[in-house]
This record gives sequence, structure tokens and C-alpha cells, in this order.
Amino acid sequence: MTVKDNQHGGKNVTNTDAAELSAMVLGLLIGEARYLVHMREIGEVIQVPEVVSVPYTQLWFLGLINAHGNLYGVTDLGTYLSGESEPLGLKSRILLIATSQKINCGFVVPNLLGIRNLSEFQLEHAGDGELRNGVTHIYRDREDRQWYALDLGSLIREKRFLQIDR
Repeated sequence: MTVKDNQHGGKNVTNTDAAELSAMVLGLLIGEARYLVHMREIGEVIQVPEVVSVPYTQLWFLGLINAHGNLYGVTDLGTYLSGESEPLGLKSRILLIATSQKINCGFVVPNLLGIRNLSEFQLEHAGDGELRNGVTHIYRDREDRQWYALDLGSLIREKRFLQIDR
């Protein structure tokens, strides 16, 4: 089941629903950092199946998986963003990129923090050069915790991401 099917009871998404969906974000915890990803960028969230490693690739590229009869390249999002790896655990999930991106890839994340509405967050001003790799905005929640909005679409088009060989 896709995220859209799950949120809309399997119904087709209308323009009004699409606008509402664009304001929905998925919270991620990677290390000590909190991230937000727009639901429109995620095709599906799955448990981590067997990952077949590929030799001579970057440390952040974990390998290939078979999901629904299709091959997906899988990246450890934490390692890609910061160089720091976390072991896979029971809470780890793979975010499969939405088919609209036209690339079969997924990102392993150690912890999901749930679906939220972007209106729950306060936008922070970030100066030029302050944003991390792939981050578009910085937000604060009501508990004064910092969150980084990730643009997975821009990450998957980076030259570094597309060069998985060592």
C-alpha cells in the first residue's frame, strides 16, 4: 500500500487533497537531528528487506532491494548526509521515492517520528550558507526543537548521489 492510498483510503487524490497532502510531512530522527520530508516525495514506507550489497560502491550506498518486483538502489540517509552511520534496527524503515521522480531508489532511516502538518512548525530564518546538504528550510516545533526540511528530489539529482562507485 502506498502512503497516498493509506492516507486517503485508497481513493484517487483530488486537487484539494493534493494541496492538503503537500502540507503533510514525515518526521525522521537521524542521529540527534530531526528532519521533515514532504509526503509527496515518498511513494511508500517499507520495512527493511534483505539488501544485496554491491562491491566497490560508496559507504552510504547499501545495495539493492527487490520491492514489488522492482529493483531499488538503497542509500543510508544518515551516512549520506553526515557521514555517520547508525546500525539498522527494528524501527529502521526504507522510504521509497515517489514514482514521479522517475528513479528507483530508497533511503534507509533509523527512526520515523510520524506524519505531521507543516503548520505545526515555525519557520526559522537561515542565513546564506547555513543550510545543510539537501535542506531547504529550518523549522522549530512547539517544544523549541529544531527540524530540517529535506528535499529528497534535489538529493537524488546531486552528482555525488549519482556516482555510487568508489
